[in-house]
Amino acid sequence: MGIEIIGIGSYLPEKILTNIDLEKLVETSDEWITTRTGIKERRIASESEATSDLAIKAAERAISNAKISPEEIDAIIVATITPDMAFPSTACFVQKGLKAVNSAAFDISAACSGFIYGLTIGKDLIKSGTFNTVLVIGGETLSKITDWHDRNTCVLLGDAAGAVILRKTNSSSDILSSYLGANGNYSDLLLMPGGGSRNPTTHKTVDEQLHYLKMEGNKLFKIAVKAMADSAQKAIALAGITCNDVNLIIPHQANIRIVEAVAKLLNVSMDKVFLNIHKYGNTSAATTPVALEEAIREGKVKKGDIVTLVAFGGGLTWGAVVIRL
Repeated sequence: MGIEIIGIGSYLPEKILTNIDLEKLVETSDEWITTRTGIKERRIASESEATSDLAIKAAERAISNAKISPEEIDAIIVATITPDMAFPSTACFVQKGLKAVNSAAFDISAACSGFIYGLTIGKDLIKSGTFNTVLVIGGETLSKITDWHDRNTCVLLGDAAGAVILRKTNSSSDILSSYLGANGNYSDLLLMPGGGSRNPTTHKTVDEQLHYLKMEGNKLFKIAVKAMADSAQKAIALAGITCNDVNLIIPHQANIRIVEAVAKLLNVSMDKVFLNIHKYGNTSAATTPVALEEAIREGKVKKGDIVTLVAFGGGLTWGAVVIRL
């Protein structure tokens, strides 16, 4: 028995924020951002759009693509670090919006690696016989936790959602392998300090701007490159194949320099690496499913091709998954 992606969908908010727009907000330039990150523009959710709103739209497209009804979904997994609220889960809001009345629903928090964690959990839940049809979503509204006066972070981040529907199959399609990792010793390098039980919301935490994403990018760079390259290599080895057998690598779209360094360590040409960072920036858990949907829609990969998704994020977390479409 294999596990097939029977449907896929994505959603990007309508508002586009360009590098030129950012020049009016912080001391930066289009050339500086493009050279150092590869980003030209990003999508920004409206004030009325929460993460669940983006997730529902991506899920609706995945359901339509799969040609199933919401009632057939047994479980909804939402990977996000920007939930609608602390509780209930964003997945419960998605369930309500989809009218997926027969599904369990829960969130996972693994930052930019979240979708790969969710895909692995969904695959294993089906293989164990617990569920038949699982909806996995990576969705973020990072603009809601962005300090628009911090040029080191605000130039990187955007909003998006991507969704897939998993189901067992007798075809050659399958999630061939997964590799997941984490190291909490580096948790202080990428985090949002305020709002949890460690620093509950007060006037003081708001005044100290603890409710924004904080990142030490220089310290993260080398760790991210090594973790992503190692994850991809281990997942590919677990699948019993080599990098030469992989048709396309879809990395977390964090920074063009990180992606290029990972490709170099894997000894693969950038022609085999999918990029859309220039259009959307870093959308955390949404980057890999959005990129996968775009790669399929644009004909970059087809049925039977092998794709490797790899990501790295706050936690620190990392992981990779190898899929035969």
